[in-house]
Amino acid sequence: MFVKDVMVKNQVGLHARPATFFIQKANEFKSSIWIEKEERRVNAKSLLGILSLGIVGGTDIRVIADGADEQQAVDALVELVESGFSNEK
Repeated sequence: MFVKDVMVKNQVGLHARPATFFIQKANEFKSSIWIEKEERRVNAKSLLGILSLGIVGGTDIRVIADGADEQQAVDALVELVESGFSNEK
């Protein structure tokens, strides 16, 4: 299991469009991936799960992955969040 904390920097937080980019990136990996905010943990590959956390700009979240490519998955997702989703495809 690999874990990293990151602060969501973009103003709107992890809502519809940024959440979609996050999920697309998460789905590039085989590992099981979760996002944790405070004590709630949701599947990082689930749009409804992510939206249910109500993550706004300035919120600290924890990205957790477990599997063959767990470190690469967490590093890529943390980098995406830190970029403010500016490297969107």
